[in-house]
Amino acid sequence: MSSGSPYDEIADMYHKLWLDWYLPAAMPALERLFFSQIAPGAKVLDLCCGSGHVTKELVARGYDVMGVDLSAGLIEHARRELPCVDFRVQDVRNLELEKSFDAVLSTFDALNHLLTLDDLRRAFAATRRVLLPNGLFLFDMNLAEAYSADLHQWAVTADDRNVTLIRGAYDESTQQGDTEFIWFAKEPVADNTWRRYRSVITEHCYPQSDILLSLRDAGFLQTEAIAATDAGMDSHLGFGRFFFSART
Repeated sequence: MSSGSPYDEIADMYHKLWLDWYLPAAMPALERLFFSQIAPGAKVLDLCCGSGHVTKELVARGYDVMGVDLSAGLIEHARRELPCVDFRVQDVRNLELEKSFDAVLSTFDALNHLLTLDDLRRAFAATRRVLLPNGLFLFDMNLAEAYSADLHQWAVTADDRNVTLIRGAYDESTQQGDTEFIWFAKEPVADNTWRRYRSVITEHCYPQSDILLSLRDAGFLQTEAIAATDAGMDSHLGFGRFFFSART
């Protein structure tokens, strides 16, 4: 994760396409693992918040929320949707925040975008520094099973103004998965003109043992890994996904 984000090019597409996709599927797990643990009014950091889909739910539940993401394009959407929230464009490996939090939540396998174990450890250490004593860190990550479902086939969605093509590929030897996005959007002024966008999003698959050990090395306590399907997430998005819970 260098300066800038591959999501910047497709920020509009991301915001529209996944508006009502991840959160409804994850809600049973979040109810059990996060919302039941953190009282309304608590200070919560939405880490790698994207365009604010989950942030909106946190605000609705009465949390004092800040959102952080590397993509300026996604943060622009989040600020437009939730002008009451303090959103920052920052790298999760090097958080520079002037406040501390009761809880940090990171969803939708965002931390799989960290491509080396050193990057993951740096992100855990940075998160640990911004949490208050007995603070909760909850996040989900995809393990190897999740990437095995990528069959190199294009998935296509289309309406009158947008055509989106997505396909995934996973290299078991490098434990790296690539998701290719091609998006055609009809220009708002010239209806006969379409603009093409393309981006490739790369994720890394980590063994569960490496994730738990890295959390402990960062100073977290009471670390736990919970299969998303066991926590109530449906199998479509829950297959191969684990939630990790840790306390300071």
